Amino acid sequence: MGHTLPKQYLELQGRPLLWHTLQVFERHPEISSVQVVIAADDSEWVQHDWSACHKLRLHRCGGATRAQTVLAGLCAMAVAENDWILVHDAARPCLSLVALTRLITQLRDDAVGGILAVPVADTMKRAGEGGRIAATVARTGLWGAQTPQMFRRGMLLQALTQAGDAVTDEASAIEALGLAPRLVEGDPANLKVTHPADLPLAARYLELETPHGG
Repeated sequence: MGHTLPKQYLELQGRPLLWHTLQVFERHPEISSVQVVIAADDSEWVQHDWSACHKLRLHRCGGATRAQTVLAGLCAMAVAENDWILVHDAARPCLSLVALTRLITQLRDDAVGGILAVPVADTMKRAGEGGRIAATVARTGLWGAQTPQMFRRGMLLQALTQAGDAVTDEASAIEALGLAPRLVEGDPANLKVTHPADLPLAARYLELETPHGG
């Protein structure tokens, strides 16, 4: 992002980006708690007002990687092994209630769990030497993974413990157990803020979701 602040604290509609990320979970009636995992030395958190986040539970045990952070959070949570856990990127502030409800509804009785994802629409190219195209990859059956990714705590804890840092998302760890997570169609608006141009785009999506900036 080219900024000194971690992107989850960058201002978005007058509040930290992370505040917007948390609101959809705060508003959803089937979410019992919102567990945020941050680094032990995170000094920025206390600079902001989180009083509107009534379901919030904070854990200062974040690791060096996503897998380490999620695993530490799972160990710190006071929840049952069979409880559903929805792991969501802090930098995805535009998740809609509709998409979240669709994920929960389609997975609540699933034996494995699954993720939000969108079918790949663009022609895919594999890069070769010198920045030239090495191959065109068939996009049939390809999906772009999003979050939340929804699995039961015990299964996810086992998967991440066995997989270590080799995985880049929770579904990959579950796949390493020989299981097949379900794909639930998400929304392109559920973007992960990665580049400076993503911030105004996220602001626009939020305006469309909540026209009065509530």
